[in-house]
Amino acid sequence: MEWVRGKTIGHGSFAAVSLAKPINQSSDFPPLMAVKSCGVSHCESLINERMILEELKDCPEIIGCYGDSMTIENGQRLYNVALEYASGGALSEKVKNSGGLRLSENEVRRYTNSILKGLHFIHQNGYVHCDIKLQNVLLVCDGGKDAVKIADFGLAKKTTGSGELNSKYEIRGSPMYMAPETVVGGEQESASDIWALGCLVTEMITGNPVWNCSDIGNLLMKIGVGAEIPEIPGKLSEEGKDFIGKCFLKDPRKRWTAEMLLNHPFVNTVSFKEETENQISPRDPFDFPDWESEQSCLVTPESSPEFNCWFGEQDEFQSGSPSIPPATRLGQLLTDQKPNWSVSNSWVKVR
Repeated sequence: MEWVRGKTIGHGSFAAVSLAKPINQSSDFPPLMAVKSCGVSHCESLINERMILEELKDCPEIIGCYGDSMTIENGQRLYNVALEYASGGALSEKVKNSGGLRLSENEVRRYTNSILKGLHFIHQNGYVHCDIKLQNVLLVCDGGKDAVKIADFGLAKKTTGSGELNSKYEIRGSPMYMAPETVVGGEQESASDIWALGCLVTEMITGNPVWNCSDIGNLLMKIGVGAEIPEIPGKLSEEGKDFIGKCFLKDPRKRWTAEMLLNHPFVNTVSFKEETENQISPRDPFDFPDWESEQSCLVTPESSPEFNCWFGEQDEFQSGSPSIPPATRLGQLLTDQKPNWSVSNSWVKVR
């Protein structure tokens, strides 16, 4: 496959991600892709990611891979992997840009359901992701609604299935999401991904990291020593609290598996219906602060002498302020001037 590199949309320690378009359009490749590239001297992790993605290609909850290639650009030899383009970016950005408002619980349930399906497929095929976190879950548009897919398999590995401690004491992943058994003995099996999932779900709810600790040494001590677990959000439903509790069991042998969690009521009753974010029901017929009729959008102070009677002062309307209390708006309607019902061209058709 021949392709043209576009602008850079992300980068890591060794690899950068760019937009790319195939030169010859065909049904085998999408019109827009993301290409992950690095120098050939540092491509071991990226080669590992491409091989794993090819094995996991049948799961819709995992980012797609379209193959690899070698290029020479600006005198440097690059190894490239063509990936499915996630136009919505990372889930971490959605949480960060939520304006201080947490994601709705139904959104969290829906995303968690999809991530669990992906994790179940990964574990079922004998792999551990080793770096489950908000930054490695991407948003794609699926039928007009965003869906999530697990990405970044550069640290993924084959599971041993033994549950034994790693003699090399090899630690992979991000400290904030690490499981106790990983910190204590370098053990990273499927249960470690589930602990990280609990951290991810908690962060979706609160918008904050699960551990309030910036020092890496102290953080690892907090995770690995003692019985302390991350705080479970109090504003979560009882089902949600129980779900996270099943992820935060210190003993990995008692921690629930992805398959078990998929049957938990927090995710198996999730609603996939379209929802309006932060929609508040009106308390009375005048409690629609952002509503404007089709006609009112065309009204200006110059064209209507009654403008100030209906909408208040000119500067308030032009600033877009919707802060007039319902009682004030009702009072503005109660005037001694009788309406002229014969003038029909100013009526608003509502039915």
